[in-house]
Amino acid sequence: MKQMHVVVVGAGPVGVVAAIAAAQKGFKVTLLDAALEVDHNPRAATTHPSTLDFIDQVGLIDEFVKQGLVARYFQFWDRDTKSRVAQFDHDLLKDETKFPFVVQTEQHKLVLMGLKRLDTFTDASYQFGITVTNLAQGSDHVILTTQQDGQTGQIKADYVIGADGGKSTIRKLLNIEFEGYTWPERFIVLTSIHDFEKSMGCCYRNYFAGSSEWANLFKVTGDDYKGRWRAVFPARTDESDEEALSDASAQKRIIELEEACSLESIVHRNIYNVHQRVAQKFRVGRVMLAGDSSHLNNPIGGLGLNCGIHDAMELVSSLEDIQKGADDTRLDLYEKRRKTLNVQFIQEQTIANKKRLEEKDPNARKDRLDELRKIESDHVLQKQFLMKSSLLLSVINEKNITL
Repeated sequence: MKQMHVVVVGAGPVGVVAAIAAAQKGFKVTLLDAALEVDHNPRAATTHPSTLDFIDQVGLIDEFVKQGLVARYFQFWDRDTKSRVAQFDHDLLKDETKFPFVVQTEQHKLVLMGLKRLDTFTDASYQFGITVTNLAQGSDHVILTTQQDGQTGQIKADYVIGADGGKSTIRKLLNIEFEGYTWPERFIVLTSIHDFEKSMGCCYRNYFAGSSEWANLFKVTGDDYKGRWRAVFPARTDESDEEALSDASAQKRIIELEEACSLESIVHRNIYNVHQRVAQKFRVGRVMLAGDSSHLNNPIGGLGLNCGIHDAMELVSSLEDIQKGADDTRLDLYEKRRKTLNVQFIQEQTIANKKRLEEKDPNARKDRLDELRKIESDHVLQKQFLMKSSLLLSVINEKNITL
């Protein structure tokens, strides 16, 4: 049997997981990234139970848990009254998963440990600082044209996975529309060394509903493993980047969230645009999209990275089926499954998460918070809520989607 060569474009967490999973199946794997090194900027960190199972499958779970924080609970708070509304306990999922908890591990740590794991496979390699500039497909192959250090080259593959992010070169080369919209407000991230758990009594993952401003707050270990808290706020639509990231703005937002905090505790600031978009297609011939290249969503609930890793694992499973004799319609099934679930679960759920936190109408706001209290008080309802928020229900439903 001819060894299949899979080229993965994009060495972020989705691309790295896809590369490892493909190498485990015995494929020759080439992983490419345009950047010169791994991006260490604060980005996604929340990894749900369903995704932890996939991290386990690619042989990284022990190191992944070791480098992160285990978060059994998450909480909703009312900013207006500074009171906790509800707490949800992942332990209710203990009969459904090996991992009834969330792990907060920054995505660059997953990439670094993943690259080290990839090094253990004889037929797998990765290169940074190499850009894909063109692609052409034949009936049984894909040829990528590349640029590296001013030199043009070509790489021939059986299949290509485009996991190169929201600005995906692969998606653009395939002329695939990225349908959806960009939220009018950007999101501000303030990273602080203040101990919110000690001063507020909160857990590691917290969502604050507010009639004037919502917020998210969660803890990661940081590169020094001393702990960092990331607080996320919406910028005003008339607020410039400079104003949003200024000392005055940062101090006002962080102190209004927790008065015991201070400007001096903030060690990093960032602001970014937020999108709800899904690619018109996830596949053209022998080239497939996965992760942010095929879908983007607001980060409330921490579903984007998780969904991307689910894409990677389903895609590699599809390629394994083809290696065993299935025809290329198996990739049509990949597209149908991942696009359907992204629209039905990720897009709808993240939009609902945002609306729950930002509701300003007093009656509607009360109804939303009362609903959370009701769910918390009923273990059956709470488990149903957790099955959806953890994407375990998505994994179950995926298998029921057929062509």
